[in-house]
Amino acid sequence: MNFISHKTFKNIAYLFSCAIFFILTSCEEDLTKLNGSENKNFPSQIIHNAKIIQRDSGIITLKATAPIIEKYELIDSQYTVAKKGMKIEFFDKKNPKKPGNITAKYAKLYDYKKFYEARGDVKILTSDGQRFATQSVFWDQNKKRIYTRDTVYATMEDGSTLVHANGMTAKDDFSEYKFFNNSGDLDVSKTKIAQPKP
Repeated sequence: MNFISHKTFKNIAYLFSCAIFFILTSCEEDLTKLNGSENKNFPSQIIHNAKIIQRDSGIITLKATAPIIEKYELIDSQYTVAKKGMKIEFFDKKNPKKPGNITAKYAKLYDYKKFYEARGDVKILTSDGQRFATQSVFWDQNKKRIYTRDTVYATMEDGSTLVHANGMTAKDDFSEYKFFNNSGDLDVSKTKIAQPKP
């Protein structure tokens, strides 16, 4: 009688262990199916002290440096992130020895559509010496346009500062730009005013 109950107890324990194993395995498979797409969104490359150079027909058009860059290449819309900030130097064909630059605390680059996003204490210095400060900037490299809807503080070469409350849009070489809802101090003595033709 003792022998039978001991054997029955072993069989029940074995069956119980098998049941737990199959339950855990099936739960794990279900989680993998549910989270399959999310598992791809992790960096495929992590680059420390990154230095990137972009060329067009052998001529340097862009240099970028960042403490750390993470590249997300295993998803359909590939992108690159600089979570600890980035500095981008952009070179103008007219003045290649004096590049302009953009610095920000955070940057995201959408590789396939050449679209750049910079956020957090964004500062822009043009090759002409004009300075712009704002909280976010978007750069569409294909359209060669830079824009933001945040307030922009613009300091010109003569030292005058203008505040543009509703942002700006500009060509990426800053040869043309347009500000919205302007205010500020302008030193008229240093400003060139168009004279009417006689």
